[in-house]
Amino acid sequence: MTDYIVRATAGNHQVRIFAATTRNLVETARQAHGTSPVATAALGRLLTAGAMMGSMQKGEDDKLTLKIQCDGPIGGLLVTADGKADVKGYVNHPEVMLPPNPYGKLDVGGALGSGVLSVIKDMGLKDPYVGQTQLVSGEIAEDLTYYFAASEQVNSSVALGVLMEKDNTVKQAGGFIIQLMPFTEEAVIEKLEENLKKIPSVTTMLQGGDTPETMLEKLTEGMDLEILDKIPTRFYCDCCKEKVEKVIVSLGRKEIQDMIDEEKPIEVNCHFCNKNYEFSVDELRDLLKSANKD
Repeated sequence: MTDYIVRATAGNHQVRIFAATTRNLVETARQAHGTSPVATAALGRLLTAGAMMGSMQKGEDDKLTLKIQCDGPIGGLLVTADGKADVKGYVNHPEVMLPPNPYGKLDVGGALGSGVLSVIKDMGLKDPYVGQTQLVSGEIAEDLTYYFAASEQVNSSVALGVLMEKDNTVKQAGGFIIQLMPFTEEAVIEKLEENLKKIPSVTTMLQGGDTPETMLEKLTEGMDLEILDKIPTRFYCDCCKEKVEKVIVSLGRKEIQDMIDEEKPIEVNCHFCNKNYEFSVDELRDLLKSANKD
């Protein structure tokens, strides 16, 4: 199944909902970064949330960044997404291994520990919007639910899940975000809460054959669901050698000359997709000429 996000409303437009299936993009991230199962689960949850939150933005070129700084062994995560729901990201320590939590699940909360969640929205204005909250559990879905309420004053329910195969590839991944409008009636809230209590986890639903559409039907049972659109989502990094060249030029003439004096090729790594770009000494000399022109 191709990864995609469904955007919808329910309860006579009093509730807006996003539901996603993201197995392929999380598996792509796992392969790119060689993440352990717990790191895959943590990054996969944040990538899924980033894709859905990216799709909330008005402009396709608007950028959203989700940054977690934490004291747990994973060391932190960073995810960026755009309005087309293209998403990319990485964890600081992809190799981290932990025993299961008391419920027998991957211990994402233990991997993150205490810390801060930052949400940065760059909408092409002079300054980006930055919202920041403390991690409440490290499980990411709960942390985002708290962020929406505390920083954006939007009552929300966030669910995210990543299920691994025995060979540590990704079996299922997805999530949903439910948000109440300020004018939501009490009866609609009660019905939504009733539905949320009845449904199983996201990965259980996906593993049982549910799609984002059928997940939405279960979430909004008895609430006149209206599906607005369906958009593809993917793990996509827009790095290229030309962009890396600009970064090297921006280091300045002295830094580039020092690299040339080493008389060895250099390798530059993209944090987001783990791709390496090699520059020969002759290429560095060409870049030094460009720096001199600047």
